Amino acid sequence: MAMIVRSVNVPRSEGGTSPRRLVPVEGPVEVGLAGLGGDDRAARDHAALFVDDPEDHPISHALYAYPTVHHAVWRTMQAQARVISFDQVASPLPPATFDEHLALEGIQESQLWIGDRLQLPNCELVVMAPRLPDERFNETLGFAHAARLVAQSRWCGFWLAVRRTGTVAAGDAFEVTPGPRDTGLVELFRDLTESPRS
Repeated sequence: MAMIVRSVNVPRSEGGTSPRRLVPVEGPVEVGLAGLGGDDRAARDHAALFVDDPEDHPISHALYAYPTVHHAVWRTMQAQARVISFDQVASPLPPATFDEHLALEGIQESQLWIGDRLQLPNCELVVMAPRLPDERFNETLGFAHAARLVAQSRWCGFWLAVRRTGTVAAGDAFEVTPGPRDTGLVELFRDLTESPRS
């Protein structure tokens, strides 16, 4: 399956009642070392970060990506939780449901290792860490135990650093270049969620 950026999501304008902080945008978006142009790191839920002090590591958590391969199962879970009707299961999840900057098609957490590089046409990103379960999953998916299901399924998405700045756009194809392959993304997620953090 081809690996493609399905959507690029940027901060929404002020106002509205949606729990989603980000909205999809068409065309290229500037990618700097700290992430997408215009994104305010202070607005993110830092409980989801791999680090204890997000101010010490803004560059390692520049972008959050989520694989679209999980969307159909989450849609079914929303119907089971009565967030949507079963008639709506076949409709796609709205972009940025997971507060993700990038929705990626053709890849999932179990295929990635810390240090793997995503080679896009106009920028290069590096897999840095899994996202830890937090209340944002409950808010944006619309049911109370979503974060717990993220922990159980290990469908956590992942944080990316920017190795080469440039632009990214929906529809961009990408390739994965292996890093050192010392630590798997899912392995690290399991260690962080099953062991108490100091």
